[in-house]
Amino acid sequence: MAPSKKNSKSSPVNKKPAAKKPVTKKTSPKKTSPKKPSSKKRSRKKGKNTSTLKRDVLTVLGLFLLISLVSFAYFLGQGETNKNHPVKTKKVISHTSKVAKKTVPEKVYKKPVRKKVKEKTEITSIVSTQKAKLVIIIDDVHTRAQLSAIHALKMKITPSIFPPYKLSPNSHRLAQGLKHYMIHLPMESGNKQFNKQYKTLKVSFSNKKIENRIKELRILFPKARYINNHTGSVFTSDYSSMNLAYKVMKENGFTFIDSRTVNTSKVREIAYSYGDVYVARDIFIDNEHRIPYIHKQLKKAVDIAKRKGYAIAIGHPHSSTMQALSSAKDILKDVELIYIDELYK
Repeated sequence: MAPSKKNSKSSPVNKKPAAKKPVTKKTSPKKTSPKKPSSKKRSRKKGKNTSTLKRDVLTVLGLFLLISLVSFAYFLGQGETNKNHPVKTKKVISHTSKVAKKTVPEKVYKKPVRKKVKEKTEITSIVSTQKAKLVIIIDDVHTRAQLSAIHALKMKITPSIFPPYKLSPNSHRLAQGLKHYMIHLPMESGNKQFNKQYKTLKVSFSNKKIENRIKELRILFPKARYINNHTGSVFTSDYSSMNLAYKVMKENGFTFIDSRTVNTSKVREIAYSYGDVYVARDIFIDNEHRIPYIHKQLKKAVDIAKRKGYAIAIGHPHSSTMQALSSAKDILKDVELIYIDELYK
């Protein structure tokens, strides 16, 4: 029985299952253990992540460099345009400065024009002496008696003479031999009664008619230098008509002095457009024909002259005006009386 047991143990049939068991034991842990494949995957993932990160960093750096180059090229281009076009940049700067000035609540825009005007023309009363100057103009002069009354005052008073008209056809002859005088030109007013005077300038006149009238004045008064308006509230308020008259006066050697018979006069605006000083009446002295009233107005004229350096007053050849002027030496002692051509050149 013993040998049969040994044979049974050594038989190949009995050895097969024994050989299979260790195979199954060795293969089973290979399948179930995840250690080796997981380490490879992790290393691959790490490699992929680092390569992606490097690619992203390079992309960002590339974009940054590209933007920097474009910006640098843009600023270089701006610098070149500024060098090539310096006038344009200056104009822009000056424009912005002007806009900044306009924001200040100040109405004077014509200030630069006025500064230029003061350089081109002279109002001698402001700079000649410290004493204020006063110009007194007597309008409506058309007779020899009126002119004689003015000369009898022995004061520097400027007569403004009417051009010839129905009541005084030879008034222009009064200017013969005079050194200081003006022309008192009738212009259209809102009162039809004042518009009846001979050859009163009207806004309805054609350009040619206005030109001919002013050229006629040059023939009648060959040495005259100054013109002021008689009435004229309508004409001086009409920009087109007044601008044409002003232009033709300048072409014929006349300077226009605005009597300022109305606040809507366009003469100031027109004078500045030609680069001229605006010269105008400051006060009327004899709207009332009473000596105390005229003296009061003369005191106001003196105050204006002291404040501005000069003043222009206008009166008329009434007997009351002549008497008031002859007795106004104490009122006028603080100013220097001068002719219009001594004030404005």
